[in-house]
Amino acid sequence: MIKLDDLYFKPFISAKEIDAAIQRMVDEIAADLGDEIPVFVGILNGSFMLVSDFVKKYPKPCEVTFIKLASYEGIKSSEDIQRLIGLTQDLTGRTVVILEDIIDSGKTLAEVHRIFKNENVKSLLIATLFHKPEAYKKDFKLHYVGIEIPDRFIVGYGLDYNGLGRDLPEVYQIKTTQHMTSIVLFGPPGAGKGTQANFLKEKYNLVHISTGDVFRFNIKNETALGMLAKSYMDKGELVPDEVTIDMLKAEVEKNADAKGFIFDGFPRTNAQAEALDAFMEEKDSQINAMVALEVDDEILVERLLERGKTSGRPDDADEGIIRNRIKQYYNKTAILKNYYTAQDKYYGVDGVGSIEEITERLNKVIDKL
Repeated sequence: MIKLDDLYFKPFISAKEIDAAIQRMVDEIAADLGDEIPVFVGILNGSFMLVSDFVKKYPKPCEVTFIKLASYEGIKSSEDIQRLIGLTQDLTGRTVVILEDIIDSGKTLAEVHRIFKNENVKSLLIATLFHKPEAYKKDFKLHYVGIEIPDRFIVGYGLDYNGLGRDLPEVYQIKTTQHMTSIVLFGPPGAGKGTQANFLKEKYNLVHISTGDVFRFNIKNETALGMLAKSYMDKGELVPDEVTIDMLKAEVEKNADAKGFIFDGFPRTNAQAEALDAFMEEKDSQINAMVALEVDDEILVERLLERGKTSGRPDDADEGIIRNRIKQYYNKTAILKNYYTAQDKYYGVDGVGSIEEITERLNKVIDKL
């Protein structure tokens, strides 16, 4: 992901795919024109990279010239098309091939046709590297199209946002959600995960989604998902991953304007982590990090036994139960640690010290995401 000015963009079309598309266009045009010497006309500023790569691949003699038009303001195509640089050569009786970086609404293309109407060219052919069929509002024929793309704003390979991004060798697509920070928060029993989650959600304006809380809410309020989950639990069976992820999806949808999320208690398996990644991708976002509070087992046992004196929870008063809970945590977390380490997203944070010290350590990690 990259940031240009105030917006974020994600990878969309690789340099290799662009090169292959240009080669296809070159082959088609060269085959159609035979031995005729065409005049390739690039539309500045966006087409400079395309024209350069195109004519280097073109296998026969050709001529090149440019005209400069302007129609974009920010990420929107304006109604006003300005001609800043016009034609400087006689094109009477010549075959002209317009090389456009992108055609979306077709406003620029309409101006191109108007310009060449009185030039007495033999033929006017339109070739565009990128085309947005959903946005195209004109009837002009497009003779050669490299890649059809959705109606989303893109940058790179000559295309810019507020003057930035033209130099990128690949193409990036605008992120609809812009920048979000979403983390998976882990910590063994007694690590202080709940306390730290409260601090993090306040500092970074994140939504804390606890799997346990979500299950209790859905079951208590007898939602369709809650009743479905309860039907498995009543039979002593594990709730299927798809039911759990559907509950979490509903929580995310409730908070569509959130700056990000803290996922607490989910995922627990590779399959769940993959499902969460897929869902976040659907939302044009991602899990930025798995953050795990790391505390020595003996300190955890001591903390939980101390907590058991006032919490009233029987599982905090029995050392055997405590140690088994810690063991289960590590068995489950080890799998996910490997999963997120492979994505370079695992961050272990020392969970020993004062609450303030631990919070500061967590802040340093999240501030770098």
